[in-house]
Amino acid sequence: MQHYQRIRDLREDADLTQEALSHRLGMHKTTYTNYEQGKHTVPLDFAVVLADFYQVSLDYLTGRTNFPHGTENPDFSEEQIHIAELYAGLSEKNKGRLEYYLEELLKKQTELQIGRSKTGL
Repeated sequence: MQHYQRIRDLREDADLTQEALSHRLGMHKTTYTNYEQGKHTVPLDFAVVLADFYQVSLDYLTGRTNFPHGTENPDFSEEQIHIAELYAGLSEKNKGRLEYYLEELLKKQTELQIGRSKTGL
């Protein structure tokens, strides 16, 4: 199921090992590993602990939404929501890469617009 991958991604994005996380949560590493690998169903009370720990909604944790805080903004277009969902699914490292790429695109776009305005195009 998707939420098993999500709890792994959240742990990795937080730069925690399974051992470090299980220690911080006061549980045995094998128990946590079984949840993350999908060998055992994550109990609701533990899902709440994980959601609180990572400061995300239960809907995000279980894969019901790609919005970490479980809210969707109706002011966004479908295209913008789709982009936000794709972004939310990225690791922190890839989010940084995407942000850098977007900044470079915007910088080039601005340079082109300035160049066109100077030439009267």
